[in-house]
Amino acid sequence: MVIKLAPDMYERIATAIAEAETHTSGEIFCVMAQQVSSYRDVSLGWAAAAALILPLALIPLGMDPSWVPGLADAWQAGHLAFTDVAVAQNLSAYALIQAATFIVVFLLTSIQPVRRWVTPRQVRQARVRKAALQQFLAHGLHVTEARTGVLLFACAADRQVEVIADKGIHSRVEPEVWADAVQALAQGLKAGDPVDGFQTAIGLCGDVLARHFPPRPLNRNEIADKLVVM
Repeated sequence: MVIKLAPDMYERIATAIAEAETHTSGEIFCVMAQQVSSYRDVSLGWAAAAALILPLALIPLGMDPSWVPGLADAWQAGHLAFTDVAVAQNLSAYALIQAATFIVVFLLTSIQPVRRWVTPRQVRQARVRKAALQQFLAHGLHVTEARTGVLLFACAADRQVEVIADKGIHSRVEPEVWADAVQALAQGLKAGDPVDGFQTAIGLCGDVLARHFPPRPLNRNEIADKLVVM
């Protein structure tokens, strides 16, 4: 799933952030990723497992070299020679079936909807969170004066959302407080309206920050008010 945003949509999110930050000394930053991983290793894992298991499952069914076109000949000469040839043909058939299984399963699980279905949810969550943490650090949300940076991160392909709050916030705000913001952003993505989701989530985060971190006398803007799409 690829989400494209018009230029005015970036402006709407920037305005929502600026409005929320007028009531708090906290900093809000938004990132939307189209995808955070190709999950090629997951496809390789499924393909390798299938290539190991499927040929073994065929043996009780009487797997025969004749199942592979052109591998078995109709004429055999000599009993001893035939034994050696039969072993070689069986091994070749086994290897060819393994290779074909690996290729078919790898290509099948490389299709995005199939790949998302076969990738464990825990794996997708872990990679989205890792990407979110990387963005949190990359945009300097960990170096604000009072350590009150908040990142709203959404991944379109994985349909996952993360809210990361810095150390200063964690000491005073329970993680469960951000659940409404996560839900709002996730619903916006699901409905195909990420901008509305971001705006709602920004408002909710702004309310939380305003209660615990009111504006300072010199309430300078430490982090740019914008959405980054990657």
